[in-house]
Amino acid sequence: MSNATLSPLPSADRPDVAVRLREALLAASFTADGLLELLGAPAYAALARSELVPALRATRGDTPLETLVRLFLLQQPVPHARVEGVLPVHACVESGWLTPVGEDDVAATVDVRPYGGPAGEDWFIVSDLGCAVGGAGGIGSRDESVVLGVGGASTTLAGITVRTPVDSALDLGTGSGIQALHAAQHATRVTATDLNPRALHITALTLALSGAPAADLREGSLFEPVRDDETFDLIVSNPPFVISPGARLTYRDGGMGGDDLCRSLVQQAGERLNVGGFAQFLANWQHVEGEDWQDRLRSWVPRGCDAWIVQREVQDITQYAELWLRDSGDHRGDPEEYQARYDAWLDEFEARKVRAVGFGWITLRRTASAEPTITVEEWPHPVEQPLGDTVRAHFDRVDYLREHDDAALLTGHFRLAAEVVQEQVGLPGAEDPEHVVLRQHRGMRRATKVDTVGAGFAGVCDGSLSAGRILDAIAQLVGEDPVLLRDRTPTQIRLLVEQGFLEPA
Repeated sequence: MSNATLSPLPSADRPDVAVRLREALLAASFTADGLLELLGAPAYAALARSELVPALRATRGDTPLETLVRLFLLQQPVPHARVEGVLPVHACVESGWLTPVGEDDVAATVDVRPYGGPAGEDWFIVSDLGCAVGGAGGIGSRDESVVLGVGGASTTLAGITVRTPVDSALDLGTGSGIQALHAAQHATRVTATDLNPRALHITALTLALSGAPAADLREGSLFEPVRDDETFDLIVSNPPFVISPGARLTYRDGGMGGDDLCRSLVQQAGERLNVGGFAQFLANWQHVEGEDWQDRLRSWVPRGCDAWIVQREVQDITQYAELWLRDSGDHRGDPEEYQARYDAWLDEFEARKVRAVGFGWITLRRTASAEPTITVEEWPHPVEQPLGDTVRAHFDRVDYLREHDDAALLTGHFRLAAEVVQEQVGLPGAEDPEHVVLRQHRGMRRATKVDTVGAGFAGVCDGSLSAGRILDAIAQLVGEDPVLLRDRTPTQIRLLVEQGFLEPA
């Protein structure tokens, strides 16, 4: 763990050098695919854990790609003569991408990491040296303005974001610029904000080096840099959501008490959205003694917005404190100082009667409906990323169900969603199953119990017959009163539509 002053950053006013550097990186296959081929899967995966030894062993040659890996990923000094055949060295030194070391070597001033875009684009994420990822190894600097690269939270948010073409997008707390880079592919205008001016500088470098349009970069906290008359079609934020005592690290510690930063962010987003626009956040929230966590989150949702909130993980307060103490590398420092910091975290939680901390996704959609729909659920199971289309489809189904009462549902036509399978659970040899489960193999990968009527109904939904006619046929088959069956089944149909097992035809 380094306490040294952060390196001076490359100039953000030399787009010509960024273009030449990008061309040189691509010419040497310094891409996500190129790295995987050079390093092999184990060493490539180790890099994501901040473990460098396997990659050092794999780059003992002198090819252009090995030179670039040593320079930008492993941050090793490399002989000037060796780099000269790969990069425009003079221009890179002059503009600050490289710095001379000793008499004969040069070194990188920032971490430059290849990143594969969703459509196969070759992008490059810039971050501070040693800070491409955090995690169990700890970040590479304790400086409060340090800027990290792409971690698991960044890729999660990028994966769940709705990717429809929009006029305007806002990235709050842009960091290294990964969300702004994604948004630039489908938004006409991208605005990116950050409290940390160093992060804005690095975002400009990330966009330029990735060949993306420049964003409107603004310094300030949360919505402060946004004008009162500005609204957006998409707002995304991977905010400093960590619930911590104090604000040591700008990239993760919000500096507000408890989960107030996440609450403020969500509550203020509604008035910044155009009708039909989405706001999508990662967040932490407190599980407070004597309070329902779902009610807590419902109270955050601004008026005029539908919401889908998914809790993905819950940690008790000791696990949570240890996670973030390791993230900042405190476990590698003085034991007494580590214990004092640990105590401070637990004191803060106990004062607020916090027993655990939840982590998950919050999606808002501005609606013109008089009765917005709020869904809060826990889903810790594996999902299939990217989920942007799944999120959009969820809100399409919310609209459909809001506009159709039970009578209208029975006149509707439905199709079974793709890759849904039926499982029957019961004792071996039993004549009838104890229960039937429908399971998705795409998107959220949900599973839900249904009765035999629900299973039979779902199985014949191909869009050709109305729900009412299908139920009449099932009633005749099982010898049940069709009127009673029509009365009790819409609730089950509504649930199957809500969870994505059935789609309106």
